[in-house]
Amino acid sequence: MLLLRRDDARRIAVRAQLLGGGPEPTLPTLPQMLHRLAGVQVDLTAAVARSADLVARARVPGFRSGELEDLADVREILEIAGFWRPAEDLALYAAEMARWPGDDAAPWQLERLSWLAANAEAHAGVLAQLAADGPTRPRDLDVRCARPWRSSGWTDGKDVQQLVELLLARGELAVAGRRGRDRLVDLAERVYPEVEAWPYEEALRERDRRRLAALGIARAQRPETPGEPDHVGDAGVPAVVEDVAGEWRVDPALLDAPPVEEDAVALLSPLDRLVMDRLRARELFGFDYRLEMYQPAAKRQWGYWAMPVLVGDRLVGKLDAAADRKDGVLRVHAVHRDADGPIEWPGAWVEAVDAAIDDLAAWLGLERVEA
Repeated sequence: MLLLRRDDARRIAVRAQLLGGGPEPTLPTLPQMLHRLAGVQVDLTAAVARSADLVARARVPGFRSGELEDLADVREILEIAGFWRPAEDLALYAAEMARWPGDDAAPWQLERLSWLAANAEAHAGVLAQLAADGPTRPRDLDVRCARPWRSSGWTDGKDVQQLVELLLARGELAVAGRRGRDRLVDLAERVYPEVEAWPYEEALRERDRRRLAALGIARAQRPETPGEPDHVGDAGVPAVVEDVAGEWRVDPALLDAPPVEEDAVALLSPLDRLVMDRLRARELFGFDYRLEMYQPAAKRQWGYWAMPVLVGDRLVGKLDAAADRKDGVLRVHAVHRDADGPIEWPGAWVEAVDAAIDDLAAWLGLERVEA
């Protein structure tokens, strides 16, 4: 079994995510980046910029907002399970869609299957309306569910939207685009390309392999998360990390990944895959983080959309900033400094992070101001 120092584990994780500076980790096209990262989460929160745009900007030189949508318009990428993915990767998800919820379905999935069966008339109505009208916002679908959705509070009165979610999971519908912040859905055969689906078990193993290639180092098992899990199963090779409990899986192709540039800075989306597994971020980087946008302002420690700050192979702080497009400014509320506890940043870090904030403001077309 491999024994890794923590700095080696961090280097592998950063390089796997195409970060760390230098010519090697940056890829010239968005499709290549999306393939390497196994997808980028779609989220429309734009306190600074949309998450997927921030992810791409940190990795693709010259990236401009709107390029992801341009690729989606020509079906080079697809929105699958809340992530932008290369269109060819549909083959890795098609078998799972076709067998949803599957022979090993959990009780909550079987309950949803029962709810879908009880609403067969609404199900047929959605398909008929889309066949006639084409891409439509879910809230504009003119059907009524016979059995209401049992809501946990977030989905009160959203029976049709929940029906659409299940039909997306089954591969009967697909996201066809957006109108403002609203998704447009259509019949899957009018959106998805024809692909030969991978056998189900083989597809799951390949997705684990691809996920490990994107993460570099990860746990074999983690609690299930929607869209893109944090676990990698038996992919890669086993390893332990110095001073960190438990076993990891490592992509052997990344063991010789080049060192990062010590002063390379990336201002990350809170949904960036480098930090999305909060436990891994604490274990490998000593980085404590939570997304505070759902907390009352008085209880926030770092800010509504605090952006993790990566310097070299260390997560060293959070940028609390907000884009005020009406006034044409990027308001910088605070730069919180931390890495394995509060520290004094070296002067080179201060200068590099300050320059990165200026670059972010320029990319947004805004003037930086200190709030």
